[in-house]
Amino acid sequence: MTISKTREILYQIARLLGDVSAITSGSPKKMAKRAGRRTAGKVTGRAMRKLFK
Repeated sequence: MTISKTREILYQIARLLGDVSAITSGSPKKMAKRAGRRTAGKVTGRAMRKLFK
């Protein structure tokens, strides 16, 4: 297993733990905010990738 693959797995686990933390906090607003921010981040990342490609 390469270092980049290990890093990718660790980031996925961290993202999952963040989701679990938001859900267990008991506030639906936190999960909604998190989902919105993740979606906005993905859209922004894709736009930047296209812009600088």
